[in-house]
Amino acid sequence: MKTNYLILLLSIVFSFNCKAQELPLYVGTYTNGDSEGIYKFSFNTETGILSNKKLAIKTQNPSFITFSPNKKYIYAAGEGEISSVTAFKIIPNGNLELINIESSNGKGPCHISLNESGNKAVVSNYHGGTFSIYPINKDGSIQKASQVFNHNTKNEEAHAHSAQFYKDDLFVSDLGRNAVFQYKLKNNQYQLKRPAIVEMTGNPGPRHFALSKNSKFIYIINELESTITSVKRTKKGFKKIDEDSTLDKNYTKKNACADIHLSKDERFVYGSNRGENSIAVFKRNKKTGTLDKIQNIAVHGDWPRNFTLDPTGKFILVANRRSENISVFKIDSNTGRLSFLNTTDVPTPSCLLF
Repeated sequence: MKTNYLILLLSIVFSFNCKAQELPLYVGTYTNGDSEGIYKFSFNTETGILSNKKLAIKTQNPSFITFSPNKKYIYAAGEGEISSVTAFKIIPNGNLELINIESSNGKGPCHISLNESGNKAVVSNYHGGTFSIYPINKDGSIQKASQVFNHNTKNEEAHAHSAQFYKDDLFVSDLGRNAVFQYKLKNNQYQLKRPAIVEMTGNPGPRHFALSKNSKFIYIINELESTITSVKRTKKGFKKIDEDSTLDKNYTKKNACADIHLSKDERFVYGSNRGENSIAVFKRNKKTGTLDKIQNIAVHGDWPRNFTLDPTGKFILVANRRSENISVFKIDSNTGRLSFLNTTDVPTPSCLLF
């Protein structure tokens, strides 16, 4: 009897451990081909294998997606016929259920993020050059935009590409105007603090950026010049401390950078190259914030628009839009270098979300 009980207990523990290794991965896509919307996979955090692909919900061009802080809801920037922001509820089987849709208040919404408390969202409109701030209700639904900012001027065409909250700060990367703007929350309204946190020389095209956990450092990936601009917060504002190429020294063809992330321990920075079709790996000096490139590794696909680190910090997954696959890499915890593991087919992936 005791033996049978022990076997049953071990079986339950083993089953629990196996399930604990499987994490949901949601995939935003473009639906102008074979894709139908947002897909869901299971990701094994021991083997790095993606499995159990299914369509979580049909929706048009959910090109960028993000979670609410409690991971009960997903929000999508939709580059469809109607430029929109959409709220979805995650139901028990992992599929998504539509809550509501609001206008993005600009053409070509390409990025969405939420603040730490989950009661505000910001959506960047690339073609419109605007970004919009939305209050979010407790049931996950989105209200109409409370503020809409237009970065276009008479002399400059704006292309708002991404925005992130940090406490009372809101940073907005504008590829068209070659600047990262800083806004401050005052009386529940965001007001412009700095039209450019640092001066960007030439035409770099700041696209996305990564904040250190304490926001003392900001790393901006520049789409047009294939560089990363490293910025440090000071008592008086911000200053540029480093500028690094994302490309291998022997690569001479066209390239357009896309995404950037810090490793979980903030010892490394990763950036994606569309053209060279690689991930650039940088070692980060945690004290000074400066970077040194240590690797360029092929993504085993074409046009890596977005990538993400899994929650364990052991893997990087890359969404290769044109080759329609997700590539998985193992991270060496000591060196930060990547090694290729496997690839999985998925139609026009554009955003990966754990």
